[in-house]
Amino acid sequence: MSNSFPTREIGTVYISGGSSGLGAAVVDAVQQAGGTPVVIDMVAPKAEGVPYAIADLSDSAEAEQAVADLAERVGPPDAVVTCAGTDACGPLDGIDTQTWERVVRVNLFGTVALVRACLPHLKQNHGTVVTVSSTLGLKAVGDATAYCASKFGVVGFTRALATELAGQVGVTLLIPGGMSTAFFDGRTEQYKPGPDAILNDPAHTAAAVLTVLRQPVGSEIRELVVATSTEPSWP
Repeated sequence: MSNSFPTREIGTVYISGGSSGLGAAVVDAVQQAGGTPVVIDMVAPKAEGVPYAIADLSDSAEAEQAVADLAERVGPPDAVVTCAGTDACGPLDGIDTQTWERVVRVNLFGTVALVRACLPHLKQNHGTVVTVSSTLGLKAVGDATAYCASKFGVVGFTRALATELAGQVGVTLLIPGGMSTAFFDGRTEQYKPGPDAILNDPAHTAAAVLTVLRQPVGSEIRELVVATSTEPSWP
């Protein structure tokens, strides 16, 4: 009796936010695994030869058009990974309405728009959806109302979607802790990780994404948390 695990080929993976941070790490991981990463972002990816579309994910119509253009130009997705995200730190009455709502539009509505646009293709090939929430999608903190609202929303959306698509499309909720990326750049010192903070390497989180994408049809990793062992927002 064979002990080999019947993994699936990675295939074509659409990655939002694939030009930096976790998204760029997923691009690298997919390439190294022999798959084809395809990026949707506001800027072109640094990795050479990676197909991409420019889109502002705060605009659902742009997100959906990007998927349509890429499907025609590159080919349909076998999976979609929603890494794009933004933040606005501060008390609720200290953040203007447009800035606060943009966080929700990018993190939640952008995620939904991409998944919706990819679904017809993913249903045909029993593909995979990987949404990216955060440990702050499970544990709320002050001065992060927009981010928590959006990431809690991704958790609820993904759990409902997994129920809705059971047996048709694999759905995984990824919950990463703090990572060593440019995500914290531009913040005031009070909202940056402290000098003793240990942040996860985004490549480690990307490796977990590959494990999800390799699951054979009918086997799904529904949810996973990836963080350093000292992550302060988990559990």
